[in-house]
Amino acid sequence: MKTKHMLIGSLVLFIVLFALAGCASTSKQSSTGEYVDDSVITTKVKSLLAEDDFLKSFQISVETYKGIVQLSGFVNSRQAVDKASQIASSVKGVKSVKNDLIVK
Repeated sequence: MKTKHMLIGSLVLFIVLFALAGCASTSKQSSTGEYVDDSVITTKVKSLLAEDDFLKSFQISVETYKGIVQLSGFVNSRQAVDKASQIASSVKGVKSVKNDLIVK
């Protein structure tokens, strides 16, 4: 009976440790918490860009990975590029902004 309890306890411990290891982030994959944080950042940046009267007419794509925001798309002036970068930088949790917007 004692051996059976030790075996079950060991199995439960193994499952818990395996589950926790699955939630850890790696250099190429973000953890569940990081993914949620990145989604929140992306949503905030997109909504701020849509609210801005100067930028709302442009289709600016926003992607976030581990707090780094990437902006891409086409705008018609350097001022729009700078404004989009400034808005993205203002969002809490943004570590840096990679601005790949192209002036057409």
